[in-house]
Amino acid sequence: MIAASAALSAAAQTPPLPNFPQDRIDKADASVDSLLKRQILDKNHKYFGSYEGADGLYYGSGPTDLLSSFLNGYLLPQSRHFKKPLLAERMELAARAFSRLQTKDGNWNLPSTNFNSPPDTAFIMQAICQDVMNARKHGFPEFEKWLLPAIEKAGDGLVRGGMHTPNHRWVASGALAGLHKLYGVPKYSARAEQWLAEGIDIDADGHYTERSTTVYNGVVNRALTYVAEWMNRPEYLDYVRRNLDASMYLLHADGEIVTEISRRQDANIRGTMYYHWFPLAYLAWKDRNRVYAHLARQLEPVYGSFTNLLWQPELTTALPEPQAPPSDFVKLFPSIGCGRIRRGPVSISVLRDKDRFFTFRRGTAVINAIRFSSAFFGKGQFVASSMTQRGTTFELTQELDAGYYQPFQPTRKISSENFDSTRHERERTEVCHMRYKATVTETTKGAKVRIEAAGTDEVPVTIEINLREGGTITGAEKLGSPKDAWLLKHGYASVTLGGETIKIGPGAAAHTYLDVRGAKPRLEGPSLFITGITPFDHTIEIA
Repeated sequence: MIAASAALSAAAQTPPLPNFPQDRIDKADASVDSLLKRQILDKNHKYFGSYEGADGLYYGSGPTDLLSSFLNGYLLPQSRHFKKPLLAERMELAARAFSRLQTKDGNWNLPSTNFNSPPDTAFIMQAICQDVMNARKHGFPEFEKWLLPAIEKAGDGLVRGGMHTPNHRWVASGALAGLHKLYGVPKYSARAEQWLAEGIDIDADGHYTERSTTVYNGVVNRALTYVAEWMNRPEYLDYVRRNLDASMYLLHADGEIVTEISRRQDANIRGTMYYHWFPLAYLAWKDRNRVYAHLARQLEPVYGSFTNLLWQPELTTALPEPQAPPSDFVKLFPSIGCGRIRRGPVSISVLRDKDRFFTFRRGTAVINAIRFSSAFFGKGQFVASSMTQRGTTFELTQELDAGYYQPFQPTRKISSENFDSTRHERERTEVCHMRYKATVTETTKGAKVRIEAAGTDEVPVTIEINLREGGTITGAEKLGSPKDAWLLKHGYASVTLGGETIKIGPGAAAHTYLDVRGAKPRLEGPSLFITGITPFDHTIEIA
């Protein structure tokens, strides 16, 4: 069992805190006010002490949200809620819900997808461990006393529990590291070491398996930073540095980051490195890394966590002078097949293994993606299988074939159940081939994209150029159907958004077959279309 005497130790004197920007304190106070109103006070309610999520569900993390927010307000001298008895009362209610909503295995539910979930318990316990450390440091022992039975039960659950995604292993390790730091119980560090022994899943380019630049990379970096800090294993910071350094070459000029490489739910969405604030600030302070400090400073006003700052105020008070990340480079990540070009406000991505093989930005004007497909046997979506680089040129290629199938010799009976499974055993004839090539080259004004399709003649080809919503398009014909479709028959189209303009062309329109059979569904939002017939060779200039 966790020793109560150790658990209830508190700092003899509350250490001084810096003056934080008052607008951030006010924002945190407003969050506390909102949660006080939302906390369920009906003793007969199943979720008494927790609160209802925006979707009407009751999350296992609900009590943790209340505990963390209320504790920060209670401990921050600048807060309107500093040392207020009401907050202590409400924290005790949340602590009871925290315990009551645990499963018999010590876990909590994520009702949108995971039940009796060790991974979600790991996320919760990372936060709770930091909260308990803050309560100890700033002289509020009651907080830990209320939570101790549930903490021990959750710790046992993490010692036994399984995971399901790559990042969960490291989140569990971070939570176990926090329990080890707080209580020194060997089983916690032993279980963390068991997960860590699998080896961190980072490639030669510095990317984790999930490549989730806005969410799970940050989750992993935060967890490994906790492992390094709480288990005295500084070697795990090397993985964090490698990923952060790689991420510098994925940034756009406005602070958004490439998400097209992601294998998780943040693929192809707009986002920043907000989940990385803590590891950025931690390593900016520890390594005196000025580039990390630049990004941490940018993210802190919105995403800086008082939970972390109560523990380590130097994450805001002792960072080095900032230095902007690289903004003039050509970079290839061969492991993941991503080429990057940055020239100040211009940001270009070229991608292997993705149907959205090209993106372009000039400030606020954005080409979300260029894709193309052909009507080649219902499987003509271009997804490059190879990628090469020559200077500022990236070449992507793909080869396809398709044909027709002869009857079996000798003949045999084929049922509806085994027609597909035996197709490969038939002789194939009238075999057709298709060779695709997309060549992206930087130009003085932007880029040019040459698209080639050949091997079988008379095959319709359709190019889709998807644009960020909200812009003004001129020089192309708006079609009545499909929605948001513009046909660039000839010449150049201009797209203006936020005072920036991108010029795209020349166009071509051999047909209007836009929803190609077997291709990916059209992307949402406005798209320019250019069409042709094989053999096809067309260069699009983007300036």
